[in-house]
Amino acid sequence: MSHEDLTRSPVSERFRGYLPVVVDVETAGFEARTDALLEIAAIILDTDEEGNWSIKESINRYVDPFEGANLDKAALEFTGIDPDHPFRKQIAVPEKKALGDIFKVIRGQMKEKNCKRAILVGHNAAFDIGFLNAAVERTKINRNPFHPFSTFDTVTLAGLAYGQTVLSRSVEAAGIAWDAKQAHSALYDAEKTAELFCSVVNLWHNNQ
Repeated sequence: MSHEDLTRSPVSERFRGYLPVVVDVETAGFEARTDALLEIAAIILDTDEEGNWSIKESINRYVDPFEGANLDKAALEFTGIDPDHPFRKQIAVPEKKALGDIFKVIRGQMKEKNCKRAILVGHNAAFDIGFLNAAVERTKINRNPFHPFSTFDTVTLAGLAYGQTVLSRSVEAAGIAWDAKQAHSALYDAEKTAELFCSVVNLWHNNQ
């Protein structure tokens, strides 16, 4: 594929050179600098020849709490995450490894689609980017592909398109299946947020 072809990538053209990446984090509290990041998932999106968006691939990691991290009991009860569960301990990785794996995939997609930077898509995106940026700062990762503060928030988009702001209600209003038993898993919530984002973008695109 030539550089000229890459420049014409529908992905890079649609959002001013940004690659939208849906991110969801599960945490042990609400304070990004002190509370543990426990799960992170990222969903890569793509568009077809007709300009309709869909999920291309996903990546998720279970994360070991950083040294000295706060683990709020109420937050853990809400998410149902047990940081000491034997299965989780077998597959969880340090923050730097988790972010490195995810950023590698994102940078590869940025290069393929000729995008200058990634932009985080999230449901209450300020929460996700806050924890992401705090983890980047802790781990001293130099090549963070995400814009440091600009985001696409599906709370706002769903409120505009469907009159709903809660993720489960927004998803159902968009005609997308929702399984409450799988909620509060970073991968599941990220996938549903991605489907919701694509639904709104496609709705706009097909009604122009």
